[in-house]
Amino acid sequence: MKNIIISNTDKFKKIKYNITRGGAEKLHVLTDFDRTLTTAFVNGERRPTIISVLREGGYLSSYYTEKAHALFDKYHTIEVDPNIPQEEKKRAMKQWWKIHFRLLIDCGLTKKDLKSVVASGKVQLREGTLEFIDTLHKNSIPLVIMSSDGLGVDVLSLYLEKEGRLYDNVFIISNEFEWDNAGNATGIKEPIIHCMNKDETILKNFPAFEIIKNRNNVVLLGDSLGDIDMIVGFKYENLLTIGFLNENTDELVEHYKKHFDVVITGDADMGYVNTLLSEIIQ
Repeated sequence: MKNIIISNTDKFKKIKYNITRGGAEKLHVLTDFDRTLTTAFVNGERRPTIISVLREGGYLSSYYTEKAHALFDKYHTIEVDPNIPQEEKKRAMKQWWKIHFRLLIDCGLTKKDLKSVVASGKVQLREGTLEFIDTLHKNSIPLVIMSSDGLGVDVLSLYLEKEGRLYDNVFIISNEFEWDNAGNATGIKEPIIHCMNKDETILKNFPAFEIIKNRNNVVLLGDSLGDIDMIVGFKYENLLTIGFLNENTDELVEHYKKHFDVVITGDADMGYVNTLLSEIIQ
């Protein structure tokens, strides 16, 4: 397939063989959510994250929409620029997330808003994602979703629940709001997870670690170069990395090939991933 790039064929074959030999009981999957399990575009419209649905859907005030757009325009350029040093990006992303969370709270974010975003249908899973999640559940393989999404654990749980896929083998590591009894957001719990600090969000600090600590073969999926760092702090034996390069392929493909064992271009479906997973566990 033209949209599947194997960065180093010999390395890929060796890792795949080792993971296959270990079997399902030695495997866990670590993945990002937005633009990884979901599509980057819906009907030709760029749909980068669940938070963008809230931002553009008029769920909060026009003041929120204006300010959130301004923050995106300022900071997203920094996020996607491969020439900006990682530490500089981290500082910028932390600043963006803190300002934006404060904006959400000040503009009256509620749990009802999260339910409305999920019900909108504007975020779409990649074709084959439900099959992917079902296969992992059927084979008792933990699926750890580590997401920097601006609406966090609550909205991701609601989304998977809507799809009937909030299985007991699914673990979500993401930002988490504090709520009052009326369902109003009042604060954000530490640590704040953004797209550039997943290397600081060490897995062993979360309950999922007890489930996966002896599953030392890992398949990692992400769409950002920073997603590779989700594995930092975990002592794996074999790691197979898959990167979704959804846009700007000519500009970014060489960067992605340096970081991911497999690069999938063109906002493609999960067909290749599902085939690979089936080959590994069978």
